[in-house]
Amino acid sequence: MKKLVIHNDKIDEKAAQALQDICPFQALVMSGGQLTVNAACKMCGICVRKGPPGTITLEDIPEDLIDKSAWRGIAVFADLSEGCLHPVTLELLGKARALADQIGHPVYALLLGSDTRAQAQELLHYGVDTVFVYDDPVLADFLIEPYTAAAADFITRIHPTAILVGATLAGRSLAPRIAARFRTGLTADCTSLEIKPNTDLVQIRPAFGGNIMARIVTQNNRPQLCTVRYKIFNAPPRQMQPGGEIRMLELPEAARRSRVTVLDAVPKDTGIDLTQAETIIAVGRGVKSQKDLPLIEALAARIGAKLACTRPLVENGWFDPRQQIGLSGRTVSPKLIITIGISGSVQFVAGMKGAETIVAINIDPLASIFQVAHHAFIGDWYELLPRLLDVLVPSGDARVQPGT
Repeated sequence: MKKLVIHNDKIDEKAAQALQDICPFQALVMSGGQLTVNAACKMCGICVRKGPPGTITLEDIPEDLIDKSAWRGIAVFADLSEGCLHPVTLELLGKARALADQIGHPVYALLLGSDTRAQAQELLHYGVDTVFVYDDPVLADFLIEPYTAAAADFITRIHPTAILVGATLAGRSLAPRIAARFRTGLTADCTSLEIKPNTDLVQIRPAFGGNIMARIVTQNNRPQLCTVRYKIFNAPPRQMQPGGEIRMLELPEAARRSRVTVLDAVPKDTGIDLTQAETIIAVGRGVKSQKDLPLIEALAARIGAKLACTRPLVENGWFDPRQQIGLSGRTVSPKLIITIGISGSVQFVAGMKGAETIVAINIDPLASIFQVAHHAFIGDWYELLPRLLDVLVPSGDARVQPGT
């Protein structure tokens, strides 16, 4: 790591004013007759490069390097949803195996709950070397305090180099608590994962509004933590014969305490669920009016597709937020997705790139969506869709025209 060092003994009033004028973030301020840097600093280094020579320098901060060899194994938090393994767990196990094989590490699963014997046995069919189980009545419901304590006990005992967590309600609550307790990094909603020979996990996700793909590495802390959404990776095939072993761990008595008591659990109405849809039609800003949606709805009804959209159409009030695809919406991997009038921002593509077949319709031949589409139709959807319906709908059926 680096830090800015201000050499006030070399700074007079003129130099101080020059440095303040150079900083684009107003991070250099005078305090008590000394030039100081505040929290607005972005470490851009402009003051070092363009300021009076020798007045500000960028210097390394010495760190105690962690012994990475003491941390071994890639662990997956086995998320239970109503007593069943959440599908994201299986997807992460497949990715964990691919990463672990590159560095010669084992794959672990961390299972927390009550009466979890069947779930632990099921995990052995997905390439897990060891399933670590904390089976305790206090873990029957997701209570953040005992769950965090159990996860911390597992990390302290086993020392996994990385932990992959599904971006579920439980995972999003648990991962930050673990990261804070072990003073380590956490990257949320990763869209890809890689690993270096030195066991550094490269966590990839869109940043700065999707303008770049950030490659985030926790170089000097362990364990490495990340969350990944459902449908980002593919689940491995279930093996006929189980492998690996199950290790039962005891929850420390102090960890069983919780200040929360569950009085009742009421099932949530999931309503619109795009994650299980096999065919989806997604619309974007290329659809100029809400009155034009019946034409698209007719196509969806004909092919048995569910309707989805991009974020602007949710903000316009045309669609339910649960119909949004993207990093701020749902992540889907249908057999077929047809995009209509969608340019293909990084955020949207990250939410649907797992689709088996992507068909894109856009009037702009340079639209980003064509870079991931398997089949591209360049043209005005207002002209293309009626012709497509002519093929799909028998000639005697009623037609739905744009704007009707």
